[in-house]
Amino acid sequence: MTKTDIFPINGTDYIEFYVGNAKQSAIYYQAGLGFKLIAYRGPLTGVPDRESYVLQQGKIRFVLTSALSDDHEIARHVARHGDGVKDLALWVDDAKKSFEVAVSRGAEIAYEPYTISDEHGSVTLSAIKTYGETIHTFVERHDYNGIFMPGYEAKESPREDPSCGFKVVDHCVGNVGWGEMDKWADFYRKVMGFNLLITFDDKDISTKYTALMSKVVTNSNGNGYIKFPINEPAKGLKKSQIEEYLDFYNGAGVQHIALLTDDIIQTVSRLRKNGIEFLYVPDNYYDSVTDRVGKIDEDLEELKKLNILIDRDEEGYLLQLFTKPVMNRPTVFFEIIQRKGAESFGKGNFKALFESIEREQALRGTL
Repeated sequence: MTKTDIFPINGTDYIEFYVGNAKQSAIYYQAGLGFKLIAYRGPLTGVPDRESYVLQQGKIRFVLTSALSDDHEIARHVARHGDGVKDLALWVDDAKKSFEVAVSRGAEIAYEPYTISDEHGSVTLSAIKTYGETIHTFVERHDYNGIFMPGYEAKESPREDPSCGFKVVDHCVGNVGWGEMDKWADFYRKVMGFNLLITFDDKDISTKYTALMSKVVTNSNGNGYIKFPINEPAKGLKKSQIEEYLDFYNGAGVQHIALLTDDIIQTVSRLRKNGIEFLYVPDNYYDSVTDRVGKIDEDLEELKKLNILIDRDEEGYLLQLFTKPVMNRPTVFFEIIQRKGAESFGKGNFKALFESIEREQALRGTL
């Protein structure tokens, strides 16, 4: 049953990655994933200890941040976890009220509300802690007309029309430790007023060798802008992808970010041309897929050529594909998704997907 949010969330404001080399990472996200460089913060703007590059595509903003000394907290984060997501920032109407409500309901403080200003207006920020070292920053920006926020300067790349067609963040998936899925699903329900959208157990998400469990929570004001699946390992014959992630990331964190497109064929074609690597699903997946999903608008041979997966629910169908890990460690990856009415997450593809991940684990010697 849908209820009113305890505080309104208007969508994902930005996702900040802590990385070893933000300048080089920014090139990868532009050349590979089609993002456009829009802003910079660092020594050239009066911030001596770090560099940040802001990249945008559609309504998606990524912030790539690196420390400039090895004793910095950002450098320590990267040394422990590798490149990864630090901040899933949420766009709210009132950052101070959102913070106060969340803390009153049990959230741990990451930092207190504060306001920053420049000639373009002001932005108010506050933050709470969530699983692992991940935080949620609440961003209030209705009084700001600048490129990103105060402290950043506009910066453009000479690259021409890099876009791959991404529109918005569809969902962000967190991996947590053994027995912690319920704890964090309850955290989002209790602290932030989210609804439980769907639950997958180890019978839904399993192969011959490995299994996992997942609960999906969503903000409850009916807009569905924020969807957070929370995964935990389940017992299997071999080490699951969640266990591998937890080992390499040294704890809980963001596993993957799903990016929504209106034309997955065009998007994936461009990504492959740009050199992005995807998980492989055998051709025999397509022999019976239409028996399961029924009629679709797309040419099945084109989907097969690009290795795009298909699934259907009561509302329609979806098309999806998953990159290989985009970091040195087998941790963070991206999902490319197009929704043709479907509101689910591709349950019918779980077995094929996880068998594909297991093949990669076997090559790494971690299965």
